[in-house]
Amino acid sequence: MRKTIPVLLFLFSIQTTIYAQPKLVVGVVIDQMRWDYIYRYQSRYSETGFKRILREGFTCQNTYINYVPTVTAIGHSSVYTGSVPAIHGITGNNFVIEETGAKMYCAQDDSVQTVGAPGVDGKMSPKNLLVSTITDELRLSSNFKSKVIGISLKDRGAILPAGHFANAAYWMDEESGNWITSTYYMKRLPAWVQKFNDSRFVEKYLDRDWNTLY
Repeated sequence: MRKTIPVLLFLFSIQTTIYAQPKLVVGVVIDQMRWDYIYRYQSRYSETGFKRILREGFTCQNTYINYVPTVTAIGHSSVYTGSVPAIHGITGNNFVIEETGAKMYCAQDDSVQTVGAPGVDGKMSPKNLLVSTITDELRLSSNFKSKVIGISLKDRGAILPAGHFANAAYWMDEESGNWITSTYYMKRLPAWVQKFNDSRFVEKYLDRDWNTLY
């Protein structure tokens, strides 16, 4: 009995260890960037950019999700669900509903409306995604106290990674250049998003020359 007590106490101490949780987690998906580019071009990265991510972030090695084709909607969905198209339901940027033969865009949702611009570019939501994302699980694990926001130039890049329980998702409207969302998330844009739209940074960025840093 004397020999078992220290072991039991040791096991109990392991189970009750509490790890510090970060206040901010940033997930970045770069379209068309192969995994080996991180190491191939490492000498050209800045100390406050990718090198900081490699230094302070978490690295998953030998990670492989078996799916084809490698289009953006499938990629975002597979990375953030850890699943494959046959399970998470996003089988392409565009696909056909087998039961009806109807064509469907991956984030299409005709039951919602655009917020932030006229037109139909905001009629989007994650309703076609059939499983939960890691961002959904974060919201659930914190009893919805955590905040999740998706931002991308493309709607699918903002919506699919942010999951079903996101506080917001914003993407760019091609016609107006505004950052928009849908009534799935909110009825009106927050003041900070509207202020950014009013500044017309889109035109300012288009007037600049874009060159590599080396």
